[in-house]
Amino acid sequence: MIIIKKGDALNSKFDQNMVNADDLKALLTKKPETVLIDLLSPEHFAGRHIPGAQNACVFQVSFLDDLAVVAPDKQVPIVIYGASIRCQDAAMALKKLDRAGYEHVIILEGGLEAWRGAGYGLEGEAPDQLSDPQTTVTLPDGQYTVDPDTSQMDWAGRNPNARHSGTVDIADGLINIKDGTVSGTVEIDMNTIHNINLKGDELQPVLEAHLRSDDFFFTKMFPKAVFTVKEANRIEPCWVTAPNYHVIGELKLRGVSADLEFDATAALGEDGSIVMEAHFDIDRTRWNVIYGSTRFFEHLGMHKVFDLLSFQIRIVAVSAV
Repeated sequence: MIIIKKGDALNSKFDQNMVNADDLKALLTKKPETVLIDLLSPEHFAGRHIPGAQNACVFQVSFLDDLAVVAPDKQVPIVIYGASIRCQDAAMALKKLDRAGYEHVIILEGGLEAWRGAGYGLEGEAPDQLSDPQTTVTLPDGQYTVDPDTSQMDWAGRNPNARHSGTVDIADGLINIKDGTVSGTVEIDMNTIHNINLKGDELQPVLEAHLRSDDFFFTKMFPKAVFTVKEANRIEPCWVTAPNYHVIGELKLRGVSADLEFDATAALGEDGSIVMEAHFDIDRTRWNVIYGSTRFFEHLGMHKVFDLLSFQIRIVAVSAV
């Protein structure tokens, strides 16, 4: 916890381990030995930071080790700052430092944004450039082709005694984005359905053959499944790491078409690609995959199979231009 010496002219300005930008400026002038720590990423720190600050990224697993290099003495006064008043980076760092035994830790209230807002300068490679906080996503308009090599589809099915999981290949697809709304199609090669949890077991090829048979997906007759995205709309404020799109579509599987809705998380790849990921369950019997379902058969014994199938899908699409 923070300890302030009696008689310090700035004592009354501190409130619950916090100091505002004006008081920090005065503190750094009066006590230049104060250790000032920037908690953001090394890349962000290189671009802009408060003059005299040192970097220890709170998001790194090595945060406390990194901090120990720049502040080995846990009795030395430390001021930490993050991005803004909205960001929990400094609060998280304070808890870590308190548990680690640092006794003189103060947070710059409002972080880097408040320092800049108070009219104080920054230093670095681009000190005057405002940086994207990278919290929300805006998908650029255009037509995108699904990349089968980097896209992935995982499945899981269950019976009363076991859980089986595996993969199936995404074969092709086209994604259109207009004013933030997504549409398009994704084709799935059902002949590539594989099991992974029985790898090396003699039952693995038996299960795979069963899944391709007319008991389940009947891939000889229906080699492809097609998911048509009729409309996918933003879930505001469209956080990058949360489900940020609601997808309304139609899945054609085993010759049967049925509506399918789910939430997905969309993001922009570093190479400009569109990345969409979703996790959802379907009731397979809606597509006439009824083997082992007690809603359709009696006296199944060991052949019971639960109706719900779980999917985890990652679609990567690159610009078609």
